[in-house]
Amino acid sequence: MNPSFPAPSLARNARGGKPVQGVPLGIIMLETRFPRIPGDIGNGATWPFPVLYRVVPGATPERVVLQGARGLLPDFIAAARELVALGAEAITTSCGFLCIFQKEIAAAVGVPVATSSLLQVPWVEALLPAGQRVGVITVSPVSLTPAHYAAAGMAADTPVMGIEGGRELYRVLVHQDKPELDAAAAEQDIIDAGRALVAKHPEVGAIVLECTNMPPYAAALQAALGLPVHDVVSLASYLFAGLRPRRFG
Repeated sequence: MNPSFPAPSLARNARGGKPVQGVPLGIIMLETRFPRIPGDIGNGATWPFPVLYRVVPGATPERVVLQGARGLLPDFIAAARELVALGAEAITTSCGFLCIFQKEIAAAVGVPVATSSLLQVPWVEALLPAGQRVGVITVSPVSLTPAHYAAAGMAADTPVMGIEGGRELYRVLVHQDKPELDAAAAEQDIIDAGRALVAKHPEVGAIVLECTNMPPYAAALQAALGLPVHDVVSLASYLFAGLRPRRFG
């Protein structure tokens, strides 16, 4: 055997019980048709570890974001259970507005569940210097109800800015009126929203991106504002770190 490629170390007593193993994170997906570029939760190349996907039929962005996901909780629970039955050890979702189902999904599946990047808002705010706040960039501020704030543990006066005034990202993500995405224009929409947020709320010291389609633009936003930016990728990476702690030595 070539000494440069040693034989893998195999467990002497392996345990089965699931159809798929070695894929710790399950992702519940909305039913969409817009492009999902690297960095988007729905692009497999986003993740440095394997993930499992399950699409919920009928869970369109308009129905989930603009209509509050009414009537869809059983479908999301079923998708989460299917992912866990396949082998997922933790669950997240492809829409930040699904924080309203955080407790119900977590109670139904018996594994760690992080439905929304908005769950990070109170964590990140606790890290900031006195007087600073976390600001949120969301696809639709009017759709963030008191129920969403409460489910995510966010203060009711959390600074929020939307992208509905932009020329590209809102239309592509919510209305899905074209199958193409101008990534440069979408990035500018996010930067514009970030600048508007800090101009209106100068106390903002860090940003959380609600939408799981926004992480491709997080680095550009951080560079433009000079502030920490958190998103669903940072959330899922946190989940993964708990499931697979790094070994030292």
